[in-house]
Amino acid sequence: MRVITQRTVGDPTVLELVEAARPKPGHGQVLIKTGAIGVNPVDAHVRSGALPMLGDAPFTVGWDIAGTVETAGPGVSAFVPGDEVLGMLALPGAGNTYADYVLASVNEIVHKPTDLTVEQAAGLPMAGLTAWQSLVGLAHVQPGQRVLVHRAAGGVGHLAVQIAKTRGAHVIATASAGKHDLLRRLGADEPVDYRTRDFTEAGPADVVFDLVGGEDGARCARIVAPGGMLVSASPQDTGVTPELITELGIRHAVTFVHPSAPDLARLAALVAAGRLTVHVDQVLPLAEVVKAHEIVAAGAVTGKIVLVP
Repeated sequence: MRVITQRTVGDPTVLELVEAARPKPGHGQVLIKTGAIGVNPVDAHVRSGALPMLGDAPFTVGWDIAGTVETAGPGVSAFVPGDEVLGMLALPGAGNTYADYVLASVNEIVHKPTDLTVEQAAGLPMAGLTAWQSLVGLAHVQPGQRVLVHRAAGGVGHLAVQIAKTRGAHVIATASAGKHDLLRRLGADEPVDYRTRDFTEAGPADVVFDLVGGEDGARCARIVAPGGMLVSASPQDTGVTPELITELGIRHAVTFVHPSAPDLARLAALVAAGRLTVHVDQVLPLAEVVKAHEIVAAGAVTGKIVLVP
C-alpha cells in the first residue's frame, strides 16, 4: 500500500509518498480501506516539529479517516467487511491515517451516516469532536445562552456553530464578511466581521469558544458574562492566566480532544437528523499532501481540506 511518511520534521516538503506493507488487524481492530482523510492543523504542527507528540521521525501523521472495513480482527462483532465507517484514531498516539489502508480500534469508529459523502465523513471526526467536547462536554451549552465562536467558518468553527444551535443557543460567529452567508445558512444568528468590527462589542456571552488563543484569549475572557465560561482550544497558548479568570469571576476550560465512539455517534445522529453538515473546501489526491499542508498553513480554509487515495 501507499503511505505518507517523513524522515525528519520541517516544512511540508518533508512529506513523502512511499510503499509499505499492508497491516493486519489485531484483537478489537479493523482494517479500513481508506476512502478519504481529513487534514487538520495538528497534522501540520506535528509534521513541522512544533508539537513533538509522536517523538522522533520517521512517523506518519493523520488522525481522521473515513472508508470501508476491509477485514475485522478477532473479537470484533460490531463491524463487518463492507461497512462504511469514520473515526478519529489513537490521539495523542499515531493514527497513521495518511495511507491507503488504516488500522482502527472499534472504540474509535462509528458507522458512516448515509447523508454524508465519504469526503464529508473524513472531515467530521477531529473537528466535530473538538466542537462537541468543548461546547457540550465542557461548557454544557443550554437553550437561550449567548455563545460566541471564533474562527467560525473554519473546520472546528463551522461545526461548533451548528452544535451550539442544536443546543438552543444564540450564536455569535466571527469570520470575514465573505463567509457570513455560509454562517447564516449554518445557523449563526449574529455573524461578526472581525476585520471591521471589534468582536468584544458583541458581548457579553455566556460561553466563548476561543479557537485563536494568544493575545485574543484575554480579550475573549473579558466578554464572558460573570459565571460564564471561556473554552480555549489552543492549549499551548490560551492567552489567559488563573489570576485573570479569578478577577473576572468566570470559569475556564482547555480542550484536549480525545477519541470517543459515543461522542461520534451523537454527531452522526445530528447528521442523520439533518442538523449537522460538514463543509468541504477542497479535495486533493493523497499524492498532493504537500499542497494540502501548504493550504492549511495559509490559514484561510473554509470548512475542511480532505485527501483521497
